[in-house]
Amino acid sequence: MTHSTFKSKFSLPVRVYFQDTDAGGVVYHASYVNFLERARTEWLRECYGYSNTEFMREFGLVFVVRSLRLDYLKPALLDDLLAVSAQLKDVGRSRVTLCQNVLRGEDILVEAEVHLVCVKMDNFKPVSLPEILRKQWKN
Repeated sequence: MTHSTFKSKFSLPVRVYFQDTDAGGVVYHASYVNFLERARTEWLRECYGYSNTEFMREFGLVFVVRSLRLDYLKPALLDDLLAVSAQLKDVGRSRVTLCQNVLRGEDILVEAEVHLVCVKMDNFKPVSLPEILRKQWKN
């Protein structure tokens, strides 16, 4: 599958709070992981109709992060309003790859690639993606 076959990019506004920053008001590097997680959660809900709870209840499955690559380009600061995006890049049998960015206006602050794996909740072993999601992701 190519990048262009997937739905358009989802974006979530995120305000930077004190809890996200170091003593100098610069966003702490690990806070970006939380921002990216929020955007992926809302992407699944908004674009495909599943909250994490509904996904777990209906299928007995959960997505876990297999790997995460972050490139920090510019710092975000206290009280900035950021846009955190999520967009499908690739879909396999049990894995999903997303491209994510954190932007302040037009400036890209962070670029990320996230590899998720669909696993059974009871044993955390990889399983095939639910057919309903696979069909949506191919359209």
